Amino acid sequence: MSRSVLPDPVKEACRLIRLARSYWDAHRNHACRTHRDMAMKLYESLSSEQKEKVPQVLRVWLRYRSEKYFGPGRTAPGTGGRKKKRKP
Repeated sequence: MSRSVLPDPVKEACRLIRLARSYWDAHRNHACRTHRDMAMKLYESLSSEQKEKVPQVLRVWLRYRSEKYFGPGRTAPGTGGRKKKRKP
């Protein structure tokens, strides 16, 4: 008889974060956004103890980097930065 085994939520959150980080051109990549949203939803459902088990580098990416790139106040790629050229 086959039993359905649910993945460990901490390992699954780590897997989803790593997957989202692996995409090229994350700003415009729909798959990256999808996996980032899935990872964020799962991460938010973890207990405090479980969140501490997620490696810090992944937590930093999920919370800081992903908000920088995917957050509601982000600047669209190619539209920010310096407005005028420097004078020689």
